[in-house]
Amino acid sequence: MKNLKDNKYFINREISLIDFNERVLYEAMDERHPLLERLKFCTIFSSNIDEFFMIRVAGLKGQIESNVIELSYDGKAPKEQLADIRRKLIPLFELHSKILMEDIFPKLKENKIEFHLYNELNTEDKLFLNDYFDKYCFPVLTPLSLGPTNPFPHLINRSLNIAFILNDNTSKEEIFSFLLTPNFLPRLIRLPKQDGYHFVLFEEIIKANAYKIYPGMEIIGAYNFRVTRDADIEIAEDEAEDLLSEISEQIKLRRWGMAPVRLEVNSHFPNDLLDFLNQYLNLTDDDVYVYDRPLNLPDFMELTRLELPTLKDAPFSPRILQDFQGGNENIFTAISQNDYLVHHPFDSFSNSVLRFLNIASADPDVLLIKITLYRTDPKSPILEALKLAAENGKSVTAFVELKARFDEENNIVWAKKLEKSGVHVVYGVPHLKTHCKIAYVVRREQDIFRTYVHLSTGNYNQVTSRLYTDVGFFTSNPDFAKDAALLFNFLTSYAHPADWKNFAVAPINLYQKLVYLIDREIEKSTPENPGLIFAKMNQLAHREIIPKLYEASMAGVKIQLLVRGVCCLRPGMPEISENIEVRSILGRFLEHSRIFYFKNGGEEEFYLSSADWMSRNLHNRVEVMFPIYHKNLRNTLWNTLNTYWKDNTKSWRLNPDGTYTKLTPQEGEKSFIAQEFFLEQIKNHRNKSKKQ
Repeated sequence: MKNLKDNKYFINREISLIDFNERVLYEAMDERHPLLERLKFCTIFSSNIDEFFMIRVAGLKGQIESNVIELSYDGKAPKEQLADIRRKLIPLFELHSKILMEDIFPKLKENKIEFHLYNELNTEDKLFLNDYFDKYCFPVLTPLSLGPTNPFPHLINRSLNIAFILNDNTSKEEIFSFLLTPNFLPRLIRLPKQDGYHFVLFEEIIKANAYKIYPGMEIIGAYNFRVTRDADIEIAEDEAEDLLSEISEQIKLRRWGMAPVRLEVNSHFPNDLLDFLNQYLNLTDDDVYVYDRPLNLPDFMELTRLELPTLKDAPFSPRILQDFQGGNENIFTAISQNDYLVHHPFDSFSNSVLRFLNIASADPDVLLIKITLYRTDPKSPILEALKLAAENGKSVTAFVELKARFDEENNIVWAKKLEKSGVHVVYGVPHLKTHCKIAYVVRREQDIFRTYVHLSTGNYNQVTSRLYTDVGFFTSNPDFAKDAALLFNFLTSYAHPADWKNFAVAPINLYQKLVYLIDREIEKSTPENPGLIFAKMNQLAHREIIPKLYEASMAGVKIQLLVRGVCCLRPGMPEISENIEVRSILGRFLEHSRIFYFKNGGEEEFYLSSADWMSRNLHNRVEVMFPIYHKNLRNTLWNTLNTYWKDNTKSWRLNPDGTYTKLTPQEGEKSFIAQEFFLEQIKNHRNKSKKQ
């Protein structure tokens, strides 16, 4: 009997995550995307790699520092993984720079979006920039030269810095001085030219005017650099009397004081200055990355806001659920009679989810609203609806996850605003992240209380609802209502209910439910009627679920997996996983929905969930998986899964060795892109509605 948990049957998680970002980078090379969208993918790649260093690399370094060694899924120690990461990233960084400097930036110039060096400008433009420096830069810049009274400066995480090498004309001594560029000034300074968009980078202006910052000093050189720090907040919840203030302090520490993990510099950075920075930051040469492109690339996302429609994706109007429109009663009448699915962004978030909450907040018959909030936009209309509901005298409870990574600060701000409006705010369950997406509305209807429930695979965030694909579900099913009530009671009382009718809830029973569903597929699979598991998720990394899928494959169960990002399962291994195929789809929208299908011997079951098949989701978060019963809705989900599987242009197939192969249309086959198909469906639906 093979040991299906052997290291050789797993792909390294860190390398798999880098592979995902390589696929993001390939989107930047795809000329089917408009030019500014290609630039967007370049900035996304950069932001994703920042997060990778702040969390994943920092975690490996932390293991080494604390001498607590945890082997990866594929059996590698932290030092070995760090070496593999560097080997994998360096050619990707070179490709990234090449795409930008040799392809995208020249094409931007062809479209009259141009970046200029200060020394190449005419006198008029230089005077404009010098005046800008005097008015806006000089008053807020603080140069920090090392000396007896000036220690090495605290460098803000991911900020752009300039290192100056100076010669003191008085003492003839060479001095290192550091200048932290303020984040409240724009990086791209637009010149007042009429023919297009002409920019100079902020640091160019500073360097050109550095003699004003260092009078009486000879400026030998000026060099950009950037430091990435550990940003994985750890909260000792048992010792934190006030979770809100503890997380606020940790956010400050993340920005200023957590350990550096990476140093980024441009080429021609002097070796003596580099050695000096490494020494003070406690880094080695292996932590240094040299680029032939501008640093802090996410600043260039500003260009995607330019009013240049020909260089951006064509806008689209999402489908509107007509049953939810009209008078305020309509939406509750519709949900009381039928269950509904919405597939965002192709179905309107504003005219379904937001409308549901807006009407509930104003309806005099609505008594109570409860909702979980993991990530939401800072100016969220969802928050306004909750505030209005509380002001209208309804009982409103919001479960706010303060530990949502990189959204902690935003969540603290609006959690306080909700509290001021009379919303009862609960800050999650100790030691768990509340990641489930559920809204619960109780309404008085004649002599009964009826409960309306919305569940989703994605967050209550209007901004990301236009950028991410997610599936939402509306129901008034009494059994769903009971499970929802039990879930919210669990979130407030920390009790562990067992009487779930429909929900599988992590960390209570979701893992066990998945194992049961896979085992049942194994049991019911026969050569004449083989089992089928068809699942779509963001990531797959679980030491028990993966061997269980191998076991199913060995029993003849066919397994089709759409895994956008990390996948630690090796498909296609003879006698182990030859019945498993894994694909990853990227495109205009971030694939975020989680849809699970189990053939069950012909008695098919469909589930939606907030959870990926990962250890953190199944054991360290509050998650919900729920079934879809209505035949038409199940057909919709089946068609959705198969539409994604048909994609032969934006889809990548995972190979047994962990590499990915991009799918291309075969001879005689037309290019098919799933996301474009869904967009085309919207147009067809609108045209059909107009004819009616």
